[in-house]
Amino acid sequence: MCGIVGYVGKRNAKDIIIDGLKRLEYRGYDSAGIALLTDKGILVRKRVGGIANLENLISDENLSANVGIGHTRWATHGAPSDVNSHPHTAFNDRISIVHNGIIENYAELKHMLVKEHKIEFKSETDTEVAAHLIGLHYEETGSLEDAIFETAKEIKGAYSIVAVAADEPGKLVAIRNDAPIIVGKGNGENFVASDIPALLGYAEEIYPMGNSEVVVLTEDSITFYNSKRKVITHNPLDVNWDIDAAEKEGFEHFLLKEIFDQPNAIRETIKRRLDSKGNINLEGATFTKEILDDINKIYIVACGTSYYAGLVGKALIEKYVKIPVETDVASEFRYRDAIVDKHTLFIAISQSGETSDTLQALREAKAHGARILSIVNVVGSSVARESDDCLYTWAGPEISVASTKAYTTQLIMLYLLSLYMGITKKTVTKKFAKEFVDELLAIPDKMLDYLNNAKEVEKLAVKFSDKKQIFYIGRGLDAHVAFEGSLKLKEISYINSFAIQAGELKHGTIALMEEGVVTIALSTQDALISKMASNMQEVKARGAYVLAIAKEGNDKVKDHSSYTLFIPRVRDEIAPLLSVVPLQLFAYYFAKANDRPIHKPRNLAKSVTVE
Repeated sequence: MCGIVGYVGKRNAKDIIIDGLKRLEYRGYDSAGIALLTDKGILVRKRVGGIANLENLISDENLSANVGIGHTRWATHGAPSDVNSHPHTAFNDRISIVHNGIIENYAELKHMLVKEHKIEFKSETDTEVAAHLIGLHYEETGSLEDAIFETAKEIKGAYSIVAVAADEPGKLVAIRNDAPIIVGKGNGENFVASDIPALLGYAEEIYPMGNSEVVVLTEDSITFYNSKRKVITHNPLDVNWDIDAAEKEGFEHFLLKEIFDQPNAIRETIKRRLDSKGNINLEGATFTKEILDDINKIYIVACGTSYYAGLVGKALIEKYVKIPVETDVASEFRYRDAIVDKHTLFIAISQSGETSDTLQALREAKAHGARILSIVNVVGSSVARESDDCLYTWAGPEISVASTKAYTTQLIMLYLLSLYMGITKKTVTKKFAKEFVDELLAIPDKMLDYLNNAKEVEKLAVKFSDKKQIFYIGRGLDAHVAFEGSLKLKEISYINSFAIQAGELKHGTIALMEEGVVTIALSTQDALISKMASNMQEVKARGAYVLAIAKEGNDKVKDHSSYTLFIPRVRDEIAPLLSVVPLQLFAYYFAKANDRPIHKPRNLAKSVTVE
């Protein structure tokens, strides 16, 4: 979703804020703006389009200020425009705010502000409603934090707000409610932001904010308050990312860099979950045999790419732990009266740990007594903090909107979790688990070798780059990977990409097969090769191209395809870790051939923090 950066200190706020906003471009946005607290009052500059437009606007101005806030907006209320861009002002331009999320009752509040206070609105946004409420309460209290606390009593929704007041120079105030805000501590300077990369290289320590909390920052102090206005403390997050990890390191796009990051991310995620003897040690998730014997159902709930990882997880847990598993899209789970009780394990998967639907589904399950286990990449995120158990992946910062290394490290955690639970429940042997883990440990080298010799993928992506629709088919675990591959292509190329279980072809989709259509067929499951061969023949018989993904040595697949890409040979259950790589590369090179904005696709945001 939108990006927020705020600064208070002795340095030029403009430069730090602009740099921080650039690091948050991956979140998706359509306009950018900045508010600086100068000796002449609050100076606001904002423009529709990229941050470069904002920079051009202010390039000839000598904007020197030590306090400021900045924002990149992804339109929800009101079309992208200069006037709808953030920051928004109130109280005769003496108050300025930036805001992420949605104020659900903005219409009623706007009606009240117009009718009772004769306020004239400049924009179509819900944000301006919050600005005017803060302005009214500031006029009453003379305190920015008091005004924000009072405003929080009136607004509903998921939001984070950062505000400055011309009459209180040297101060930033922020509030968080279900939309992420972090706080950075420096030496004689402090920061707020909506995500960690904005503060890398600036903040010495990074702190989370909890729901309904307010923070007041000056250059020398950070004070957190809970909803009852009591001073509270937070421990700094253990952030092991560095600024180099958030840069492209010579790759043309962040997406390609992050595809190539996967071997190391997988290696790191496995290494941190093994003890000195090579046994699985899931610190952060305590499951005894008694606990597992008491669980009669597991839900895996997520959105997008994380949901497709969850489909693989369902198959693994049912196979190795022998507990029934349902995988559900978080936005659907929330409204379908799922059967959840104290014997339910709810597994939430989220890259950011701030995905609104996943977070709300988690709370729904928790309210019905379920035990909550989360798999997330961001330490201290909302999903992590509200879970009973949490397993962190070690993917590092993922900048591209289209997820890659977050997906494969989520798969790793699901492999390790299913094996760990199987050992504990005695449904798999330690010997089997050790052999399985040894194969997982070999994956990074196999993946890196494949990545370094994947020119054929690029050639095929370019060859078919004029196609307006592409189909994906597979069976078993391959079907789950097909859905993820299809999502990657539609995310960054904007073409109609469609995935289906191969056995469902004859139940409707085969009507779309005709001369020149491209179908990507995953066939990495040894027990299902004969079935997939029949499906590929059905497609080819109608004049379509079949691009197959198979394991080395499966020449039978090659006999039934137009083109075949071979991945290293591994056991069937592990194949999703490798078969997704050519699909990621195909999507990347296809989008590149069509000159798409690859790591900032239109209409998409990295962290979906609104419903």
